[in-house]
Amino acid sequence: MILRLAAALVLCILALPSLAQVPVAWKTGREAVVIEQRVEALLKRMTLDEKVGQLHLSGRGEGFNAARIREGRMGAVMNFVVPQEIADAQRAVRESRLKIPLIIGLDAVHGFSTYFPLPLGQASSWNPELIEEAAYWTGREAGAAGINWTFAPMVDISRDPRWGRVLEGAGEDPYLGSVVAAARTHGYQRGGVATTVKHLVGYGASEAGRDYNSTWIPTSQLFDVYLPPFKAAFDAGSMTAMAAFNALNGMPTTAHRELLTGLLRDKWKFKGFVVSDFGSITELRLHGIARDDAEAGRKALLAGIDMDMMGDVYDKHLAAEVKAGRVPLKALDEAVRRVLRVKFHLGLFERPDVDVAAAPKLMQTEEARQVARRAAGEGIILLKNANNTLPIAPSVKSVAVIGAMAVPEAERVWTDPAGLGRRVGQSLPDALKERLPADASVIYEPAFTRNCGTEFADKAAAIRAAAASDLVVAMLGEDCEFIGEAASRTNLGLPGVQQELLEALVATGKPIVLVLATGRPLVLTWADQHVAAIVQTFHGGTEGRAVIAEVLSGQANPAGRTPMSFPRSVGQIPVYYDHLPTGRPQKEHKRYESIYMDERNEPLYPFGFGLSYSRFTYANPRVDRANISLNGTAKVSVDVTNAGRRDGQEVVQLYIRQPVASRSRPVRELKGFKKLMIKAGETIAVTFDLPANQLGMHDDAGRYVVEPGDVEIYLGGSSLAETVTQITLTRP
Repeated sequence: MILRLAAALVLCILALPSLAQVPVAWKTGREAVVIEQRVEALLKRMTLDEKVGQLHLSGRGEGFNAARIREGRMGAVMNFVVPQEIADAQRAVRESRLKIPLIIGLDAVHGFSTYFPLPLGQASSWNPELIEEAAYWTGREAGAAGINWTFAPMVDISRDPRWGRVLEGAGEDPYLGSVVAAARTHGYQRGGVATTVKHLVGYGASEAGRDYNSTWIPTSQLFDVYLPPFKAAFDAGSMTAMAAFNALNGMPTTAHRELLTGLLRDKWKFKGFVVSDFGSITELRLHGIARDDAEAGRKALLAGIDMDMMGDVYDKHLAAEVKAGRVPLKALDEAVRRVLRVKFHLGLFERPDVDVAAAPKLMQTEEARQVARRAAGEGIILLKNANNTLPIAPSVKSVAVIGAMAVPEAERVWTDPAGLGRRVGQSLPDALKERLPADASVIYEPAFTRNCGTEFADKAAAIRAAAASDLVVAMLGEDCEFIGEAASRTNLGLPGVQQELLEALVATGKPIVLVLATGRPLVLTWADQHVAAIVQTFHGGTEGRAVIAEVLSGQANPAGRTPMSFPRSVGQIPVYYDHLPTGRPQKEHKRYESIYMDERNEPLYPFGFGLSYSRFTYANPRVDRANISLNGTAKVSVDVTNAGRRDGQEVVQLYIRQPVASRSRPVRELKGFKKLMIKAGETIAVTFDLPANQLGMHDDAGRYVVEPGDVEIYLGGSSLAETVTQITLTRP
């Protein structure tokens, strides 16, 4: 009998997926009921200090005290990436009285061992299935190292590229942002890590694009533009959320009870927990709404912040606040309940320790690298291609690749502290050599000392190489301190001395292909006027440079589309496609229109834009019926033809406008898109379902309304779509 049971147990174990592949999701039905019972039973056994401990998030580095784990005074840790160190933390848990497992978090934003394009670059693919796969492999690799919680996805909508963190989001549009938020949430959690949708809310609308700055957002705009991606992530199953650093309409979101409790818990019925951003609870003092950390902690907890990230405020003050009666024990218990609920739904109480020996074998698998290659390729945007400069013609016999960014900096200085066998991708010069004809030479000059391009190494050598070539590929952009958090900029030109180099390259008279690796849209007005071709990437990850070579050589057809409008000038910002109309005349009295005296209104490259080596045309727009009930659905169709000579992918986009309503509506709103491979000469009938209940707006009280009336429908390959049809919304 014992032998039969043992054999059955072995078979069950063998049938289970590997630890890194176990998906996580909210349990339902009887499982959820049992979890609530386990939460309550455990909560009754906990001391005050142990309860406070579950709300304490500490991190690897100086000051980290593993003894607090053994005392039951730590609920989560962050920034551990070495499997052995994670295993050590797990062992410390088993030495605690209640043995409540840790949540182990990390900013696995766009990869762990295999790196995918920056999230803005993934959004440029307009391919939700591919975005989900990238998140899946990120989660799977992180899970293999022992991590079970990622501080992603960031779903902040931003219309201001001065803000350095636009790279972590999906750009300016709430519909695209919502689709991407859901895809990334599904992918991460299918890969085995809980997600943290962030930053709730308005962080991407910081005044003047300055990180951490205040935001002022009318209620209607908050619900129409900034909240939809958060709701999409919660609907997709996100288990945790992170509050933003900023004050929203005068109230720091870390203490915003109306937002964190009224909206999130009461209206949206979110049952997970909310974590603060890094040290943001103690920052309530600097915001001016708390005299000391004790008051800051009290206000944060009562507003709805369940876990204190790296602030030590709850750890030091919360127990005393409860004992003094300033924080009700019931409020503390509810926060602990939410943390424990997530831990049980994640299955942490049953999960085995991380397999230290197996972890390296699960990193940078061929499957992960193939997804990284596809994600990088589909996110590359061809912004300009004068005289068919690209793909590189057979007549080009010499190519000069210029710029230190063409070679991954990590190839020169690389360490692997986690022992996970990480590798960097191929350099652009090497990748081009492999893909161009054998009789074409490729020479490389870095020009700069570092990828940042802040100082020259040998400018003269770069110019000589360019002058001696048939074609110049200059890979420039942002790196180092110029992108990411705390990297707001007022000058959105090429950083450092890169513009000086670009102008010198143009002066050689050779055709210039400008390849950009940036974290945001730059102001490219000069480049657009002077270079032959512009290829935009948002740092393509492990396989990025190899895929750039495929596009330049013609082995791949570019198919990325802009997720943000590219400004002509910083003075235009914010510039975005779904703005409201003005009341000024369009044909008379030009002096008094809503225009600039010294620049055009429209962006240099509009939202949804991207060129291809193919050419697509649109015809025969149609709807299945002219009148649609407010609770009905229209079917909208259009014929899309690849009129070019090679197969290619097109992103077919559907925009709407309600020209007459009770309040002014945007000139266009994205309501659907499909990315399709269309063969040369082929025509495909593309059909969208357009539910009337998705065509509404929010009023000043945050109420959603759909109004009867005409709705214009625009179909095409960007937000400038010109193929038009119409429906009329009618009351049932």
